[in-house]
Amino acid sequence: MRTTNQKIGDYLYIVIGSMLAGFGIAAFTTPGKIAGGGVNGIAIILYHTLGLEPGLSMLLMNIPIFIVGLRVFGPKYGFKSLLGMLLLSASVSATGKLIGYGGIIAYTDSVDILLSALFGGIFIGAGIGLVMRSGANTGGTDIISQVLNKYTSIPLGTCLLLVDGLVIITSAFFFGIERAMFAIITVYSSSQMVNYVIMVIGTRYAKTVYLFSEHLEDIKEMIINELHHGGTIFSGMGIYSKQERKMLMAVIPNQQISRLTTMVHKTDPKAFMIVEEAYQVLGEGFTPMAKIAARVEEPAPLAPRSRTRSAAQVTPIPRHKSHRKH
Repeated sequence: MRTTNQKIGDYLYIVIGSMLAGFGIAAFTTPGKIAGGGVNGIAIILYHTLGLEPGLSMLLMNIPIFIVGLRVFGPKYGFKSLLGMLLLSASVSATGKLIGYGGIIAYTDSVDILLSALFGGIFIGAGIGLVMRSGANTGGTDIISQVLNKYTSIPLGTCLLLVDGLVIITSAFFFGIERAMFAIITVYSSSQMVNYVIMVIGTRYAKTVYLFSEHLEDIKEMIINELHHGGTIFSGMGIYSKQERKMLMAVIPNQQISRLTTMVHKTDPKAFMIVEEAYQVLGEGFTPMAKIAARVEEPAPLAPRSRTRSAAQVTPIPRHKSHRKH
C-alpha cells in the first residue's frame, strides 16, 4: 500500500515532468522544426504546414489513442496517465502563449538548430522520465507501438522505431533532410535523459569490481573489514594457463574505488582488476528495492522462468553482522 507522501510525490513528478517536456517542445523543437517522432513530432509538422496549435493537436490525437489503449490493455492506462497526457498538452499550449512558438534562439545557422535539438531532447527526456517514474505515461505513439506489438510478431522496440522513424521520415519531406537528421539527435538525447532520470537520479552511484589475485583471501578480508561491503567469489579456469582460478566480484560505491585500488595494489601489485559502471544497485547498503518498486502501484506479474545451474561454482563471502551485504 502506497503512503500519502508517495502518492503526492507521484503527482508532483507528473506535474513537473509535464511542464519540462512541454517547455522543451514549445521552446525548442517546435520553432526549430525538429519533429523527433511521437505525437509531438506530428503536432510540429501540423503546426508548420497547417497552422494548428501544437498543444491542441497533441490533445486531439492523444484522446483516441488513449481510448484504444484502454480498450486493448484495460485500466493499466489509468488516471495518472490521463493526467500526464492532459498536462503535457496544456503545458505546450501555455508555454507557446507565454513565449510564442518562435523560440528563444535566433536560428541564424545550423548551430542554433543543433542547440534546439539537444536542449529540446534534454527537456523532453527529463520531463517524460519524471512522468514515468510515477508509473504513468503521456500517451502518444508508445501506445500505438504496444498495440502493434500485441497483434503482430514485431518486437516492441522495433515497433517504437518504426513509428517514430515514420514521423521523422515524414518530417524530411516537409522540412528537409537536415532537420530530420537533427530530429534523430533529439530522439537520442531524450532517450538517454529518460534512462538517466528513471535509473540514476535518486540512486547511489557504484561500480562493479572484478578481481583476480593470488592473495584473494586478503583482499576479501579488507573489503569486508575496511570497506564494509560483501561480494561473491567465483571459481573458474584460465583459458590460456588451464589452471583453476578464483575471481572476486563486489559492488563498491564510487567514493571508495580509489581506496580499494590502493589496498589491492599494496596487497598484490600483480593483481588484475576490472572496474565497470553498475547502472543501478538495489538492496541493502545501496538503494532500497522497495523505493523503486513502489513507483508502480500494480506491476505486471513476472512470467515464470526456468532455473538452470551455472557452470561455475559460486562461493559467497561470509557476511559479518555489522557489515553491509549485497
